[in-house]
Formats: sequence, structure tokens, C-alpha cells
Amino acid sequence: MPGPIPGVAAHLKILIVTDAWAPQVNGVVRTLEMLCRDLGALGHTVRVVTPQGRLSMPLPTYPEIKLALFQKHTLKQEIRDFSPDAVHISTEGALGLTARRICLEYGIAFSTAFHTRFAEYVHARFPLVPESLVWRWLRWFHRPATTVMAATQSLRQDLLAHGFSHIRLWSRGVDVDRFRPIPGARHPFAGPIWLYVGRVAVEKNIEAFLALDLPGTKVVVGNGPAKAGLERKYPHVRFLGALTGEDLVRAYAGADVFVFPSRTDTFGLVMLEALASGLTVAAYPAEGPRDVVGGPEGARVAVLDEDLRKACLGALALRQEHPDAPRAFALTRSWRACTLQFLRNIIVEPDPD
Repeated sequence: MPGPIPGVAAHLKILIVTDAWAPQVNGVVRTLEMLCRDLGALGHTVRVVTPQGRLSMPLPTYPEIKLALFQKHTLKQEIRDFSPDAVHISTEGALGLTARRICLEYGIAFSTAFHTRFAEYVHARFPLVPESLVWRWLRWFHRPATTVMAATQSLRQDLLAHGFSHIRLWSRGVDVDRFRPIPGARHPFAGPIWLYVGRVAVEKNIEAFLALDLPGTKVVVGNGPAKAGLERKYPHVRFLGALTGEDLVRAYAGADVFVFPSRTDTFGLVMLEALASGLTVAAYPAEGPRDVVGGPEGARVAVLDEDLRKACLGALALRQEHPDAPRAFALTRSWRACTLQFLRNIIVEPDPD
């Protein structure tokens, strides 16, 4: 068992409330799964409140996401029974709103996190909804939190510009024991293999990847509301659906280049998973990729370019030139350091902004 962490109690009871959980497969879910596992390894007790086992309905246009309804009485009892030392509200969905209401009603301090560019996502799905209106709602949601956690410095600055305050960094790591190169693992398709892992949805800008003229085979891992239409439009793309466990690990390890077409992701945990698996990354020079692989140390593991085809071909060349560089890069992204950031964020007063 690791020794005590300066400024953090040896044992905390931490309640995490999230609308995103298995069987969803996305960066938020994997981040929380890793966080809970690592908090447990450090000796803390974690209880996760999720939609599983609760009265729920599918989110319109996104049935994979469940909205847990009429949970105030039940959740209030759960909080009372657990008596947490810290409450973290991870998402702005139905459960998050209910937990926020209870915390404010009973004077319970809580932290929140800003995982996704929600305003841009809503606007992409419902163009008639102004982004400014969504930003106003997000400020309302996060304002009472003692700390709002952001994955990168770029996102922190952007949130400050949108009127948020008391923001602290909570970066992301990768499980390098799970995600790893596997000798001999190959997809049974013509190479090179260009891989995308994530939600298959309009806000992910996935069609910018699927429409590229590239040699070999494009492989998509994930589900989402755009999947059926894209399968019909791009019959030569291999859509494998959502994968978990060792199937997901082998899907990464069997590819050559990871393509990340999103322009709105605040981090992109899948890029670290791909790098840990030995893949190079091709992406636009958007905020998430810039923060994850845009520094000088990323020059041998990723190509960022407004011409995504050029980025893909460049990333393939990098893979051939520096086959060990992606894994070495990922090994420097420790999940334990991210967990310690989270712990310090939930028990200290925020910096004044």
C-alpha cells in the first residue's frame, strides 16, 4: 500500500455521481473506471452513483445514454447512509442535476468536472440551439462547486474566458499494463489499418476521416446515433461496434495508425490508449490533440495537420521510422499522478480567479 499523501487524509469516503457509465464506452467512463480503481488502491472507499438499476429513459437522439429519473429520495438516502467525506458530480445529466440539488439543499460541498465541450455538442445536434444559451446553463450548473476540474490548461483558459471560476487541472493518464502492443495481433483486413475508437456521432467529426482516400482499411470501434447512416454511406469501412476488455485492447494493437478527427474533444483519452498500444496518431491541430501530443516530445508519435489525409500518411511514416516511440511516450503519462491531482482538488480550497 502506498504511503500517505501530503495534505490528503489516509482514508476518504468519496461519492462520485455520473450519468456516464457502462455499458457506455467512452472516455468519461474509462476515466472514472480508472480513477475508482486507483483510489481504491490508495486505500480510499469509493461509491459510484450511476443510472444502472434505476428508473431511466434513453436520451433522445442518443439511446446509449440513460437518464435516471425521479431519484431525489433514493439518492438523498444513499448520501445519508454513505456519509461521504467528498462528493464529486462528474456529469451534467439527470443524476448530476439531482445530486447538485441535494447538495445545495443540505449544504454539502461538491466538486464537478468539465469532461466535454457540451455547448458545441448540443449545437452540433440541434443547430437552432445557440451555444451561448448552453454556456449560460453550464455556468449555472458548475457555479456552486468548490472546484471545477478541467483536463488541460487550454480548457481551463477557455472556461475562464466563458465566465467560470475556481478551476483546477485534473489531467488524464493511461493504463499501460492493459493497453499494450501485442506481437502478431492484426485485424483480418488489408493493411495499413487506420483505426478510430469512440462514439460514432456527428460531434466527433468522424466523417472527415471516413471520406479520406487512404490505402488499406478504415476500422471504426464504437456505437452511436450516426453509425447506421455511416455504415450505409461507407460500405468499405469496417464497423466493429463497441468493444470492451481484451477485445478493445487487441483492436488497438492490431492497427497501424490511430485517427482522431474530433475538433471539440477536451482531451481525447483514446489517443493515449492508442499510443500505449504502439500506434502513432493523426489528428487536426485542435485543442485536445495539441494538449496531448502537440509538444516537442510528440513530434515522433503524432502528426497534426489541417489536411487530415496528410496527417494520416505522415503518422504512418512515423510508425515505420520510430516504432517504439508511441509506447515510450505513453509510459510517461502515469495515471497515479492524475489520481493525486483529483484527491488534492477535492480537499483543498480553490485558487481565486
